[in-house]
Amino acid sequence: MEKINVRVPQALLVQIDEVWEERGYANKSEFIRDALRDAVNPPTQLSEEALQHLAESREQRERDETLSHDEMKDRLGIDD
Repeated sequence: MEKINVRVPQALLVQIDEVWEERGYANKSEFIRDALRDAVNPPTQLSEEALQHLAESREQRERDETLSHDEMKDRLGIDD
């Protein structure tokens, strides 16, 4: 893999710092490589329905993350 140096405005770097980990990337380099891939080969555009399902899924995940272990077991109907 080749290493390159890229200068970015401070405001953009702040935005990158705010989202790379939140989106599941292991590090900023991985996030930036993915962004460059998307620039070279744009991803397929998702339908409005698919985007809505993704948003609902994210909201559900965020709600689930706030549940305690016992609350999650109750929600899933798990009895030990």
